[in-house]
Amino acid sequence: MISLANLKPAHGAIHRKKRVGRGDSSGHGNTSCRGQKGQKARTGGGVPPYFEGGQMPLYRRLPKRGFKNIFKEEYAIVNIKDLVKKFKENEEVTPESLRERKLVRKKGLKVKILGEGEISFPLIVKVHKISQQAKAKIEAAGGKVEVI
Repeated sequence: MISLANLKPAHGAIHRKKRVGRGDSSGHGNTSCRGQKGQKARTGGGVPPYFEGGQMPLYRRLPKRGFKNIFKEEYAIVNIKDLVKKFKENEEVTPESLRERKLVRKKGLKVKILGEGEISFPLIVKVHKISQQAKAKIEAAGGKVEVI
């Protein structure tokens, strides 16, 4: 009967480790299976996986397109309809409270409120950015908006 206690690898599946550089009589001494001289025989020698034998490499043959905007600011987007579901009347909406209620997942992102949805009760909103439509809806419901 087979159990975990008597499991063994199949016959021939286990090989002894090749011990190189352990004397000439081992058959793997002297050059340690690296051959005579050359780049691959040296310590730390060899070429990286992307090397193409001196041919112009692929990453240099392909055209470069566009640019990377290093000044781009990324915002976590939250809609008014999401605030209505998670907050009660006169509660304060801050980036920290949005993270606690899992409306914003990524850490370190600034928060922007957009105006999708309707709101019928006042909220105190303190975020990094807010759309004009969202600001108008919150203030029409009796709430306050502060850009931090």
